[in-house]
Amino acid sequence: MYQYDIEWTVNDDGAQNRRLILHLPQNVKIADVSPDKFSVYVERKNKKGELLYVRPKWDDPSMVLTKGYRTVIAAYPSDEKGNPVLEGAFITLEMDMEDIQSRALVGELDGNFFVDSFYRVTQTDMIGDLSGMVFDEPGQIYCPEAEHYTSTISSYEPLPLQYSYYTPETGDGKRPCIIWLHGAGEGGEDPRVSYLGNRVTALSSDPVQKFMGGAWVLVPTCPTMWMDDGSHEYGTTGKSMYAEALFALIDEFVRSHEVDPKRIYIGGCSNGGFMTMRQIVDHPDYFAAGYPMCEALYDNTISDAEIEQIKDVPIWFLHAMTDMVVDPEITSVPTYKRLMAAGAGNTHFTYIDDRPPLNRMVNHGCWPLGLNNELNYDFDGQPVLLDGKPVTRFEWLAAMHK
Repeated sequence: MYQYDIEWTVNDDGAQNRRLILHLPQNVKIADVSPDKFSVYVERKNKKGELLYVRPKWDDPSMVLTKGYRTVIAAYPSDEKGNPVLEGAFITLEMDMEDIQSRALVGELDGNFFVDSFYRVTQTDMIGDLSGMVFDEPGQIYCPEAEHYTSTISSYEPLPLQYSYYTPETGDGKRPCIIWLHGAGEGGEDPRVSYLGNRVTALSSDPVQKFMGGAWVLVPTCPTMWMDDGSHEYGTTGKSMYAEALFALIDEFVRSHEVDPKRIYIGGCSNGGFMTMRQIVDHPDYFAAGYPMCEALYDNTISDAEIEQIKDVPIWFLHAMTDMVVDPEITSVPTYKRLMAAGAGNTHFTYIDDRPPLNRMVNHGCWPLGLNNELNYDFDGQPVLLDGKPVTRFEWLAAMHK
């Protein structure tokens, strides 16, 4: 019996098991290795060791058992990190990412959690002079996109919050900070879920880091949900029991790291979009810009005086017309219109027309498009311009400063 390691990659649905790295008893050559020489079986279990039933999609009421065979689409000798080589003591298997068994997290009503994936890889044909190998001893889990993220906790005594952060690999001195506030499903006890439950690692990817000239990424974790006003429910008051604790965390991070206080950007999705707007309203002079997505701060909880206070804060909203979870017509749309009527000079809104049958329905899940930096148009459908040139949301964000 031999060891295997798992490599995660982070896609729109969060972390997924993309590759298995098999530990061999001797070197093998590339000419002897092919995908059809392996059978890959997996069982996915919760922390109690029970097999999981999960929804194929977040809005699908049906449940499927998470065990079965996975499709190997590529196989090659590699080093211990999965890098291809002509001859090596490891074999890396790349697997079909459309397979439901690939998901490293499971979404339930009380949030997302990491699952334990137990593999049994069986060699089905000769590889050089090796035969009959079985790989069923779990080793390490790698996630290259998350390599430079660190998790810790704030020192705010009334309500310390866990958070994770990415340390920029480029740039010198004080650099900007991009804050991401997760949705309701990515809170809880494990801070890694807050940046691996969705493709938040896009913020630390080369394109965004290049726009920013190197940027910190700060990802706070909420124990319940940001909209919790103390009732432990999705509150409608516009208040949050975590608002003060979150701002204390942000300010502590800024003061203890090489962060440019004139370039702090705050955004998030759904519940995190709510808290994005809550922080901007409560601290209008602190943030250089906001980028809320499907934000859930009810417009009727924002006073006219508060609209006047935040009208000069650059904000780029994102929402889909068919959102059935957070109604844009009682949250982001009226807030945007009130800001524009108040004379906001640098406020934008990408309102995705995803009404079928002509367009694919995005519904509530607009944040993958936002994190992937795919959208660049305004409320009127025209491109957002910066110095006369069309820009994407993160290009625009990188240019904002106090």
